[in-house]
Amino acid sequence: MPSDVVISGTITDNIQLSALIVIHNEEDNIRECLEGVKFCDEIVVVLDRCTDGSKDIILEYTDSIVEGGWPIEGDRRNTGNDACRGQWVLEIDADERITDDLAREIRSTIQGDGADYYLIPVDNYIGDHLVRYGWGAQFGKASASCLCRKGVKRWGKDRVHPALHWKEGVRRGRKLKHRLVHYVDDNISDMIRRFDSYSTARAKDLVANGEIGTMPHNIRRIFSRFWRCFISRKGYREGGYGFLIATFAALYPVVSHIKARYESDQLKS
Repeated sequence: MPSDVVISGTITDNIQLSALIVIHNEEDNIRECLEGVKFCDEIVVVLDRCTDGSKDIILEYTDSIVEGGWPIEGDRRNTGNDACRGQWVLEIDADERITDDLAREIRSTIQGDGADYYLIPVDNYIGDHLVRYGWGAQFGKASASCLCRKGVKRWGKDRVHPALHWKEGVRRGRKLKHRLVHYVDDNISDMIRRFDSYSTARAKDLVANGEIGTMPHNIRRIFSRFWRCFISRKGYREGGYGFLIATFAALYPVVSHIKARYESDQLKS
């Protein structure tokens, strides 16, 4: 753990379920998120280079706080998981909400059949518009393996969308019935900004890992990724939103490649 990481909080015993939230400057979102996880036995929040009023709000709900700076998303998520003391960890983001029905289902599920992790289906909103179809391929999630026994997973060392590495022999349970609510973007302009941010972060990983690749390979991926999101995952049912999701997912590898190839010196800074 980096030497500048600060961990605070009281120690309690017999914690069955920990909620873990990893944030950077989320004072506009964090209160509603915290309200949704009050059913958990413990709330752990990782503050990554926060400069706004997030901490003051969080202290109204928990004193289990980890503060520091992590340029790698996987590192800060692993730090948060290590800080949790529960037998189970529910890992969500500040723009996600746990409904009362989902909270009750989570509680009953972890008493259940002995699996090690469960998938929770996700309802993604762009503004006030529910967009259920087409998500995937690094530009959204239709479900998430965010309910796990502690210690069964580790996040990879990537800046965005780190891979999950599972402990050998883990058992996946059923997909839960009730849905996690995710306010993924405020509007189409926000989608565009997120695409730019994600592709830049991915380009930094490509440069750092020496995996820039070739243009022809990434161009070929455009067609398969668009088909997967727009046709296989039924993005066409969402009209223009589905077309945009498929387009961003299709262009993500090639734009990341171009940034890594032509802006590598800037990305190293």
